[in-house]
Amino acid sequence: MTTSLRLLLALLAGLVTGAALTAYASTSVAQTAALLLEPVGSLWLAGLQMSVIPLVIGLLFTGIADAAGTAGASRLGGRALLLFTMLLLATASFAVVFTPWLLGIWPPAAAEAAGLFLNADAAPAATALDAGAWLKSFVPTNPFAALASGNTLQIVVFTAAAALATTRLPEAPRKQLVGLFDALTRAMIVVVQFVFKLGPIGIFALASLVGLNAGLAAIGVLAHYVAVVSLVQIIVIIGVYALVAVSGAGLARFARGVLPAQVVAVSTQSSIASLPAMLEAATGPLGVSQSVARLVLPLAVSVFRITSPVANLAVACYVAHLSGITLTPQAMATGVAVAFAVSIATIGLPGQVSFIASVAPICIAMGIPIELLPLLIAVEMLPDIFRTLGNVTADVAVTSVLAAREPAAAASLDKP
Repeated sequence: MTTSLRLLLALLAGLVTGAALTAYASTSVAQTAALLLEPVGSLWLAGLQMSVIPLVIGLLFTGIADAAGTAGASRLGGRALLLFTMLLLATASFAVVFTPWLLGIWPPAAAEAAGLFLNADAAPAATALDAGAWLKSFVPTNPFAALASGNTLQIVVFTAAAALATTRLPEAPRKQLVGLFDALTRAMIVVVQFVFKLGPIGIFALASLVGLNAGLAAIGVLAHYVAVVSLVQIIVIIGVYALVAVSGAGLARFARGVLPAQVVAVSTQSSIASLPAMLEAATGPLGVSQSVARLVLPLAVSVFRITSPVANLAVACYVAHLSGITLTPQAMATGVAVAFAVSIATIGLPGQVSFIASVAPICIAMGIPIELLPLLIAVEMLPDIFRTLGNVTADVAVTSVLAAREPAAAASLDKP
């Protein structure tokens, strides 16, 4: 049984248990159960939280250092990274504006949504900043103070600056620094994976508390969440097809050529596992040269996940809506910046680890509580299908677009 399925079953079992206690047990029994379950769920959530900041630092440092090195390796590689950046920022901006609008016209049931929160004081109000103060808030005057206070945005900015500076160092100290942060990343992944081994226990406890508060009606809210996050990603996937159409790469040919890779993506839910199928689609029916495909596609799989900031921001906006938080323009812009950074950093992580490492920093930076994230992890296996489908579709699309728009660069790569 996969980890995702175990977490989903634990969620359903917890909701049913909590609802049954509310419906059939006495008030004293239900209260005693809540007192026993609350510390179990809280401890498991704290175990996840303690590794978020170190994991993001390690992933971001190594990811940016590798990407910066690739950008300088070739002209086409640099143009590919520029296109990746533009698409990630554009789709992230769309998600952070569209999702609140969608929730405004299609909200979850208010009473059931309120029952998801175990702590009524968990939803802080967004801090209003003027434009000048907001821009200054990006730069940490004291990186250690930013670490101590958990200021995610400043941590991301400092880590990115340090990673870029590392690329200018001689090879020996550069490798030492990258190796240090790579070791930190690996250690934190081990910690998170250990916490996830206890995931069914923690999620059962948290879900049982939700069942006590909201009953089985919470399942409807979770189904609504899955539908919203999936819909936002589907719209972005449609946008990828529109990009191919306007680029002159051939929409009908692209749709036919990418289909086998999409089938692999849906069946494996892994962009890395889909890479051979993507290479075959690009170099076969789409007519991309071997040299271009073998440069751009591995690079895309390594640093470009178009649905990552989209889905992660949709999750953050959904939790903000449930929390009664109205997102300010500054909070939205902060969310886009952090979502862009962590989308580069969390490539290749297991799904549950990636979810926490990606979404938690965004929520923290935007002033959104993260206590609901463990429950949402349990249903992530459903939106994750569209994450992989969108990523694979976009990877093949940008390869086709770059091959069509950069014939000179492609020809230079084909020369012996």
